Amino acid sequence: MVRDRLCLTEEIVERADKEKIVAGLREIFESTNLIVVTQFSGLTVAEATDLRRQMRDVGARFQVTKNRLVLRAIEGTAFKDLAELFLGSTAIAYSEDAVAAAKIAVSYAKKNDKLVIIGGALAGDRLDVARVKALAELPSLDELRGQFVGMLQTPSTRVAGILQAPAGQLAR
Repeated sequence: MVRDRLCLTEEIVERADKEKIVAGLREIFESTNLIVVTQFSGLTVAEATDLRRQMRDVGARFQVTKNRLVLRAIEGTAFKDLAELFLGSTAIAYSEDAVAAAKIAVSYAKKNDKLVIIGGALAGDRLDVARVKALAELPSLDELRGQFVGMLQTPSTRVAGILQAPAGQLAR
């Protein structure tokens, strides 16, 4: 009888923990723009820690997931089409920036064959492996801002050059 109560108590605690995990995952799926689904096999703790550090440096996250809990959390979200990708040892990389998580995940997968990208989604649109890799090649938000500022400054430089050109030609 004591054993039955102990098992029941453990089950309730485990269920509460699982509900918290599902709620946390649902919050991730509802608040992020990009999800990259990966499979990892044989990734050491040191390698996983290094990957997480790289993700954190760019404002992204890498999280190992339990497939059954992800499938519960993903229901009713924009990422529900990813459900079939959660087989085996899976982890998700996610970020608000539409490129950050994909960049780090793809570059890490190139260096370490223990991490394999199997798909993803951007703002609810499903991405296959090729599209995730193409997304990773795009410039980041900060790089785009720098390019935009450069484009804004270029016309004013050209205008100043054109205005000075007649005076230079007249002097010559």
